[in-house]
Amino acid sequence: MTNNVRWGILGTGRIARDFATALRDTPGATLAAVASRDPATAAGFADEFDIPLRLEGYDSLAACADVDLVYIGTPHAMHAENALSMLAGGKGVLCEKPFALNRGQAQHVVALARSRKVFLMEAMWTRFMPALDEVKRILASGVLGEVSQASADFGFVASGGPEARLFNPALGGGALLDVGIYPLSITAYLLGAVESVRAQAELGPTGVDLQTVFTLRHAGGALSTCACSLKARTPGLLTLSGRHGQLRLDAPFHRPPTLTLMLADAPARVIPTPYLGNGYVHEAIEAQRCWNEGLIESPAMTHEQTLHLMGVLDEIRAQTGVKYPGD
Repeated sequence: MTNNVRWGILGTGRIARDFATALRDTPGATLAAVASRDPATAAGFADEFDIPLRLEGYDSLAACADVDLVYIGTPHAMHAENALSMLAGGKGVLCEKPFALNRGQAQHVVALARSRKVFLMEAMWTRFMPALDEVKRILASGVLGEVSQASADFGFVASGGPEARLFNPALGGGALLDVGIYPLSITAYLLGAVESVRAQAELGPTGVDLQTVFTLRHAGGALSTCACSLKARTPGLLTLSGRHGQLRLDAPFHRPPTLTLMLADAPARVIPTPYLGNGYVHEAIEAQRCWNEGLIESPAMTHEQTLHLMGVLDEIRAQTGVKYPGD
């Protein structure tokens, strides 16, 4: 990669901090600017990461001539608005998952990126992990036989009152959008597009889902069961099962340190899958590659795939009764 890419960070929360940390380990990346609605917060973040430009207000980042790509790490409910603003300013966008609150919002964002011919990608970092390349290689080898079933879970115990991000419907709270997107996205990536879904959820006092379980039928006929929770610490595994055995993405499956291949009548084989930095480096490398090559989307996380997943999330919420102010 010959061209240095100048990054702007939108938001200063934990996820933005994790991504800024990753950019330190990303070849060809320059942390050029950070924007926050609170100037003191932007200044503190900039000091921590040695960022030269600390900007007050998100629109100032869209207008900043010293930024190429913007990473959006704001609360879920702000993703679409922030992405539209950045794209209108000619900035490439890497938008944290979930891409938006619903498919309608996502369609507006994708339409603007396409009309302006500006790069846009959902930041589903698991898709860019070296482990996923190894999983695809193993599946393609046929060693498992036909893979007809998968299971995946992501759950942790969340704390905070009703105004906390994870429990606040105005901020897009709930288990599904925060962590349920992981098993949905990765099973769809490995087994094919979702043809149908059935879901059940436990809703909390604020109306968001505390935990959701859903089954998927994928193109080609494979089935998967997925679970997410804000009240249970789950194993964090993804297992693909075929005629001759299983392939497991070991915990945490969204950033797997190893894969375990378990074939009938053979000892289990553990396959190390190391990654760069804290793991976010790989999606940053892909975004920079696309930007430098003048692409408006990544072939590994296309606009159509993002829209498809947002539609499935909408259907799950419709079945479980979770509604947001932006719907």
